[in-house]
Amino acid sequence: MLWCALCLDDEMELILVRHGLPERVELDHGKADPPLATAGREQADQAARWLANETIHAVYSSPMRRAVETAEPFAALVGQDIRIHDGVAEYDREANRYVPMEELKAQDYEAWKAFVAGGYGANVDIPAFRATVVESLEQIIADHRGERVAVFCHGGVVNVWTTHVLDMAPRLFFEPRYTSIHRYLCARSGERNLMSLNEVAHLSTRG
Repeated sequence: MLWCALCLDDEMELILVRHGLPERVELDHGKADPPLATAGREQADQAARWLANETIHAVYSSPMRRAVETAEPFAALVGQDIRIHDGVAEYDREANRYVPMEELKAQDYEAWKAFVAGGYGANVDIPAFRATVVESLEQIIADHRGERVAVFCHGGVVNVWTTHVLDMAPRLFFEPRYTSIHRYLCARSGERNLMSLNEVAHLSTRG
């Protein structure tokens, strides 16, 4: 596969990993920052064992709890420290509720349709969000030439970075599965190539 050629000094592989399934949290006040649900912890363990078969030189995570808890099993397994990066937090980091999309679709189909049609919320500026994500990931790329780096983050982060790589308008255009893996080959020249989206083979053994 192309990403195996990482011995070249001018290329690096960026791996984005979406967090596992979180608990549902709805607050009257404050910020919802849910932990992983039991199923989410199982997903994180499976992703950790899968990624441990690869040489990964650095591990980054969003500061949000669901991302950190997803990164922890992998970091512990390979003996890496987790580097927290504020620039890959989710666009809803200030929200007072987190409802998994599957639950939203089942319980409030109209709200789910509005979301997938682009109704992310009155206070969400997707172009500005993408600018922050791109700046952050480009800095990580610049700091790790010739290496493979895993960044544990969120579905929105995966979406807007992918639109940047594919030269699309900034939007949320697909639904990354929990602990899905997304790969990008990044050249020193500035070329960014999409290698894969929504890898979930590590979840296939789950009943």
